[in-house]
Amino acid sequence: MSDVRSCDVVVVGGGPAGLSAALILARCRRHVVVCDAGRPRNAAAAHSHGFLTRDGMPPLDLLACGRDELRRYDVELRPDEVTAIEPTADGVVVRLADGTRLAARKVLLATGVTDVLPDLPGFGEFYGTSIHHCPYCDGWENRDRALAVYGRPDEASGLALDLLTWSRDLLVCTDGVRLTPKSRARLAAAGIPVRTEKIDRLEGADGRLARIVFVRGPAVARQAMFFNTGQGQRSPLAGQLGCRFTSTGHVRCDRKGRTGVPNLFIAGDANGDVQFVVVAAAEGAKAAVAINKELQEDERASVVPGS
Repeated sequence: MSDVRSCDVVVVGGGPAGLSAALILARCRRHVVVCDAGRPRNAAAAHSHGFLTRDGMPPLDLLACGRDELRRYDVELRPDEVTAIEPTADGVVVRLADGTRLAARKVLLATGVTDVLPDLPGFGEFYGTSIHHCPYCDGWENRDRALAVYGRPDEASGLALDLLTWSRDLLVCTDGVRLTPKSRARLAAAGIPVRTEKIDRLEGADGRLARIVFVRGPAVARQAMFFNTGQGQRSPLAGQLGCRFTSTGHVRCDRKGRTGVPNLFIAGDANGDVQFVVVAAAEGAKAAVAINKELQEDERASVVPGS
């Protein structure tokens, strides 16, 4: 086991939230270590959208630019996984998979979420190119196309109604699960058809979905699919540290990323707010300001007792 190394802040996760927080903290002259295992949620996506001046940029290129910008500051980028975080009297000790231990005054979790991907033959061939989970991210590129909507019945119904903003040619696929009468009535009122048969496979070429083949009944031509099959925390660290969770499994925090656990902040998709790249970056910046203010308060108290 290596000796404990000291820093001001450890950021767990090197996505938009983590890198944005590291940038702000570094500009506050804080020694920051960013630990990232290299498994971004949107790695399969060809482009990310909705980030002003960066709209359409490949997600991995966006992260590479962020890392390049951090190299001029006092930021250490470590391609390693955090295995444990242990509270101490004056901060935390962060343990990495390679045996390194980092003593930090604060820690920011920017670990994000992981999507539950459908177990459909052919899904992986089209995921990220013509199968998506966020209409705000990919609806424009698929406007007015023939779209399938896949998921648990009630969630798929809600997603289909949302997608009417981008296309009127929608088909809800429940993969063998019956819709509730309420969901069926809402879809019927909107003129959205439903196929409840089990799906046998997805077909297409060059990453482009072309048709959905069912176990029974005719295949249907579709140009893209949007799905809603749930998500979960990518990292168990928040639960291990005693964070509270919402009914949907996201970490509870205030608007500055404070979790209620001493010295622990969170930013990005893990808190369940609007899950956009630009929002994650903004949350990272806000959390960084809150972290720096707490560090300043600690520093003033040590110099001027009672301040």
